[in-house]
Amino acid sequence: MTEFIRFAGHILCQQTSELGEGPTFDPAMGTAWWFNIKGKELHELHLESGRKTVHVLPFLGSVLAVIDPARQLIASDEGLFLRDTASGKLSQFATIEDKPGNRSNDGRVHASGALWIGTMGRKADKHAGAIYHVAGSRVTKLYGNITIPNSICFSPDGATAYFTDTDVNHLMRVDIDPATALPTGDPVVLCDESTAPGGLDGSVCDADGLIWNARWGAGAVDVYKPDGQRVARYAVPATQPSCPAFIGAKADRLLVTTAWQDMDDAARAADPDAGKTFDLGITVKGRFEPAFIL
Repeated sequence: MTEFIRFAGHILCQQTSELGEGPTFDPAMGTAWWFNIKGKELHELHLESGRKTVHVLPFLGSVLAVIDPARQLIASDEGLFLRDTASGKLSQFATIEDKPGNRSNDGRVHASGALWIGTMGRKADKHAGAIYHVAGSRVTKLYGNITIPNSICFSPDGATAYFTDTDVNHLMRVDIDPATALPTGDPVVLCDESTAPGGLDGSVCDADGLIWNARWGAGAVDVYKPDGQRVARYAVPATQPSCPAFIGAKADRLLVTTAWQDMDDAARAADPDAGKTFDLGITVKGRFEPAFIL
């Protein structure tokens, strides 16, 4: 069993989210972004100044990608939207799927500029979701019958994609075309975590190819080698970590979002930092997220 490494970080944001998710960092703005999905909020934190802004959204947003200094792409339960960075104005860009009972969940941009985005039922309905590939406005379904899509990330050379269905708890890998991010083979199980406590949630892949995974329900961020071996486990002072992101001018810090979703009053009292956003307090070899290409 991998030994817990004690939390040595700090709280980046005291404001709690029912379902903190989809963190990313824009190095040009020096700003971290994440969502409170259930609260219909987009959170903005300028790291150097500590200036915090919460943007109210008209939908359930879950993933943000930088397009250029003036525009961002947001994935939501109502599809893909372009967001004007200065004004916050939203405009419809593309439809992901025609399932009103679904919402977007985990996703990430590949070095090719294409987006992988997962969808799921609003109540985590069994097999209601899927994972899609988005290149410009073209949306292609990759995998169906998924309950909770998570852990979408890509190897540094762009030739491998990782993902999971948290309901199954298998970390999957699949060969992809580095030029397009489209699969060139069938997914295989990299790591079977189905009998271990907690669920595989959001992941990022660092410059060495290590996979950093938020372990929902286990209060941890786990580190896996590309062969599926878990090599480290870092404690997070909240039971439900949801997703990590590399932050800072050198992408050498790790932000982790968390959630208080499905906690009653007693559970929240026992987990007072649930829903807060953390800096893990370690040095990592991170990478900045690629821009989405229209």
